[in-house]
Amino acid sequence: MTISAEPIIYGLIFVACIVLVNGIYLVAFGKSINFNNKVNRRLDLLEKGGNREEVLDQLRKEMSQHMSSKNIPLYSLLASKAQKANIAFTPAQLMMLMVVLCGVAFMGLTVGTATSLPIRAAVSVAMGVGGIFFWVNGKAKKRISMIEEQLPDAVELMVRSLRVGHPFSSAVAIVAREVPDPLGTEMGVISDEAAYGRDMGETLKQMAERIDMQDMRFLAVAVTIQQTAGGNLAEILHGLAQVIRARFKLFRRVKAITAEAKWSGMFLSVFPLGALVMINLLQPNYYDAVKETSAFIPACLVVAGFLATNVFVMRRLVNIKV
Repeated sequence: MTISAEPIIYGLIFVACIVLVNGIYLVAFGKSINFNNKVNRRLDLLEKGGNREEVLDQLRKEMSQHMSSKNIPLYSLLASKAQKANIAFTPAQLMMLMVVLCGVAFMGLTVGTATSLPIRAAVSVAMGVGGIFFWVNGKAKKRISMIEEQLPDAVELMVRSLRVGHPFSSAVAIVAREVPDPLGTEMGVISDEAAYGRDMGETLKQMAERIDMQDMRFLAVAVTIQQTAGGNLAEILHGLAQVIRARFKLFRRVKAITAEAKWSGMFLSVFPLGALVMINLLQPNYYDAVKETSAFIPACLVVAGFLATNVFVMRRLVNIKV
C-alpha cells in the first residue's frame, strides 16, 4: 500500500504562495507596514522626510483605493476585505500578484506532481486567487481586532488630554503620536484632515464606515453630538470608554463560552472530508463497486448538501453578536 504525497505537496504550495505574497508586501513597504512596529506608519513616513501633505495624500489614497475599484469583476469580492485590512498594494498590483501566484503554483505543481495539464492549470488558478483572498482576509481580521483592542486606551488618552485643558483636535493628535498602528495612523489621518479644515465628526464617521466598526461609530456620534449640542466631552468619552471595555469583555466571555461548540462544529464539518480523502489514499478502489451505479451521483450531491447545511447551521449557532 502506497500513500500519495500529492495532497501534502498541494498544501505546501498553497502555504508557499501565502508566504511569498507576504514577503513581497514587507519588501515593498518595509517594516512600517507591519502591525508589530511600535512607531506607526504615518510617523515613520514623516521621519523619513516626507511632507505632511504628501504623507496625508498617500495614506488617504491607500485607505480609499480598494472600494473605489469594487466595480472590477472578481475584485469586488475582495475590495471590502482589502479596505478593512488597508492593504497598501493598489487593486492592479493585487491582481498582478494573483497572476504571479498562479504561475508559481503552476510551476510547483509541474515539478512536484504528475497531474494532467488541465488539472494543474485549474488548481494553480485556485491557489493564486485563493491565496490572495486568504492573505487579505487574515490581514483584515488581525487589523480590525487590533483596532478594537486599542480603541478603549486611545479614548481614555483623549479623556486625560481633555481634562488637562487640551482641545479635542490636540487630543486626537496626541493619540496619533503615542498609539502604534493600526489605530495610530488612522488617528493621524483624522488629525491632519482636521488641521486642513475638515469637520472632525465627519472624518470619524467616515473612518467608522470604512472599517465597519460599531465602537468607532459610537465615538463619531459622541463627538458629533457634543459639537452640535455641547456638553462635557471628557465625561462623554470616559463613559464611552467604559462601555467599549465592558462590551469587549462580554465579547471575550462569549467567545470563551462558545469555543467548545466552535471546535466541535469545525471537527464535524472537516471530519467527513478528511475521511473521504484518507479512504481514497489508503484504498483507491473502495468506491469502484458503486460509482458506476445510477444512484452514486445523486447520493454524492445529497451528502454534499448535508455537509454544506451542517457548516451553515454550525456557524449560525455559534455566531453570537455582542
